[in-house]
Amino acid sequence: MAQSHAEHVHTVIVGSGFGGSVAAYRLAAAGQQVVLLERGRTYPPGGFARSPAEIGRAFWDPKAGLHGLFDVWSFRAFDSVVASGLGGGSLIYASVLLRKDERWFVEEQPLPGGGYEAWPVGRAELDPHYDEVERMLRPVPYPLDRPGYTDTPRAHALREAAERLGLTAERPPLAISFAPEPGADPGPGLPLADIDGGNLHGVGRRTCRLCGECNLGCNDGAKNSLDHTYLSAARRHGADLRTGHEVRAVRALARGGYAVDHVRHGPDDEEKSESRTLHTISCDRLVLAAGTYNTVSLLLRSRRNLPGLSPAIGSRFSTNGDHLAFVLRARQGTTPRPMRPSRGPVITSSIRLSDELDGVPDAGRGGYIQDAGYPGFVEWLVEGAHAPQGVSRAARFLTGRLLDRISHAPDPSLSGAFAELLGDGAFTGTSLPLLAMGRDVPDGELRMRGGRLDSTWTVRDGSAAQFERTRGIMRQIAGALGGGYADHPLWHRHRVLTVHPLGGAPIGRHPGTGVCDPYGEVFGHPGLYVADGAAMPGPVGPNPALTIAALADRMCTRLLEHGPAAPPAVAHRTYPHRTSLQFTEELRGRYAPGAEESRTEPFAFRLTITADDVDAFLEEPDHEARADGWIESPSFGGRRPVLHGSVRLFADGCRTMRYRLHFTDADGLPRTFTGRKDLAPGAPVRLWTDTTRLTFRVLHGHVHEPGGTDAGLLGTGTAHLGATDLARLLTTFRTTGPHGTAALTRFGRFFAGELWNTYALGRR
Repeated sequence: MAQSHAEHVHTVIVGSGFGGSVAAYRLAAAGQQVVLLERGRTYPPGGFARSPAEIGRAFWDPKAGLHGLFDVWSFRAFDSVVASGLGGGSLIYASVLLRKDERWFVEEQPLPGGGYEAWPVGRAELDPHYDEVERMLRPVPYPLDRPGYTDTPRAHALREAAERLGLTAERPPLAISFAPEPGADPGPGLPLADIDGGNLHGVGRRTCRLCGECNLGCNDGAKNSLDHTYLSAARRHGADLRTGHEVRAVRALARGGYAVDHVRHGPDDEEKSESRTLHTISCDRLVLAAGTYNTVSLLLRSRRNLPGLSPAIGSRFSTNGDHLAFVLRARQGTTPRPMRPSRGPVITSSIRLSDELDGVPDAGRGGYIQDAGYPGFVEWLVEGAHAPQGVSRAARFLTGRLLDRISHAPDPSLSGAFAELLGDGAFTGTSLPLLAMGRDVPDGELRMRGGRLDSTWTVRDGSAAQFERTRGIMRQIAGALGGGYADHPLWHRHRVLTVHPLGGAPIGRHPGTGVCDPYGEVFGHPGLYVADGAAMPGPVGPNPALTIAALADRMCTRLLEHGPAAPPAVAHRTYPHRTSLQFTEELRGRYAPGAEESRTEPFAFRLTITADDVDAFLEEPDHEARADGWIESPSFGGRRPVLHGSVRLFADGCRTMRYRLHFTDADGLPRTFTGRKDLAPGAPVRLWTDTTRLTFRVLHGHVHEPGGTDAGLLGTGTAHLGATDLARLLTTFRTTGPHGTAALTRFGRFFAGELWNTYALGRR
């Protein structure tokens, strides 16, 4: 394969799904040079396949000369469908944007086969980023209560079934335009107002026609997919969006930065990919967002050129609990119950299943069940495949025509006969697919085997109980609707169908458990980020698109803190087996804005403090640990995530604990929280007050050490750690890595020794 001369840019993003599109927009809007490489092509409204000939070529297999939308993967225990095109998975997803439940951000939940599921980020930290993504994608619930939309039988049916079972069916937020502009009345097929400066396709869009074709690509442009939103905005800010660019490998460069090797595909090119020229583009920053399978494949194939890549690569894989089942021939008493699955968007309703983390004993791992519509032409296929009834109708039709000829008195009117031949559509009209997803166990591994991606995940392992519980509730829903129940055909071979593959390059607090840090930056490789489903350290539970996008938005906020400068040349080092330690503390107090000390307001913060390497933490004189969490204050817009935080314990021999936290207020303005606990030599009775009382200031801007003394003061305050909070803190100590007990003991001796020196020896 020939090699072309390399070009160099600041940031390369691989993939245009929910992670890549968000990153392209955020970085381009900040004035940075961005090149996005997408292997697939663009799909304007009207450009998605519908005819048999078009759909026959709408698959991605470059070796067969196919460069279409659907990329089908088959592993030993599951099959999967993902997308290839500008906009990634948003082109074929069902547009549901649900936030991950706050209690499901587990910090250290044991897995059945050993180890833990741990999310190094919480709901409070993600909420501002959820808000931002929703602002861009404008999700709204299905307008079931509005004229023209009430006639959606499956939405009413799922709600009634849920009520009978003591559950609740809600209408989830959908990134679909039902109205021509925000605030207007909804109506099918109306021209959409151009409120964002147009889309990159330059094609007009129309509101949802309720055709059930969301998963095939929306030919009306009613879906607020990433090409119409984030990517169009990114291009307006100067992002270079290159389609037909398939990345084959990435390499760390000795001088710093990365090289990206790729081939190029033409729009209607049937040339086999092996014969193509290999092109290279180098960059200071590289964001991998090619989707779970492709991002993990890239990292695994490139391990030799990414020295020191975490041994966690390939781990924490899950299917997000995906399961497909069917309600068959629903009835109301003795009357067939209409479902009309082809009316409406693919999903209109959602039932949340409780989790033991919600405080429900023996609930197990939670999830969601949703209705699933499909296009009208699928009804013809299903009715035709429903063999016994179809064959009998055809036999009666042919027998009738034969008898007419034998009698020499044929009936000239065949309307009734043809109507009987086609049938009444009762099977499809009274049946309904159900989709389930949830917190399956992330115990799978992705790896290379024989040059191909392989997976060890199987439903028979840790996730069996979660799937059985989900199937049981789906069966109850079918019963509540007076219908039969059936799993998808492959289930009987213990195979799962998933459209939400997650993990393989998980975020974590330590390279022993994660490939990336909590902000998606690959451990040991500055400037290399993972921003798609591969970064999930476990299942999201609900539809994962919104959480993937929010984490990417959080990642961009963090990396923009460091400015547009190129990363320094570094030696990409191998991480030894080391032990990290973390604990969580929550303090509450009062804050006085400005100089008005007489007027105070509530103030609180919660921090997870992490020493990534306990030995280094104890040996280095500044004893600095990372702080992640949130600040809550009315003056700054409620709960705000910490973008960058540190805590120094007794740095350089000083008897002080110092806190420095960067955050932004509700208007996006940078702010810095600085606090300290001073240990003054004296009687031991002072120990409680000194170690639980923190005085703090809030400053303009993001102030770094050692400067900041001249920064503008916004206010001052005092926070305290109560007795209950202290008791809770003592239960949060965790270690990761080898010799955890010994590391915790060393940390305890260090901390207790400083207190002894202050309050016992300090009095002498």
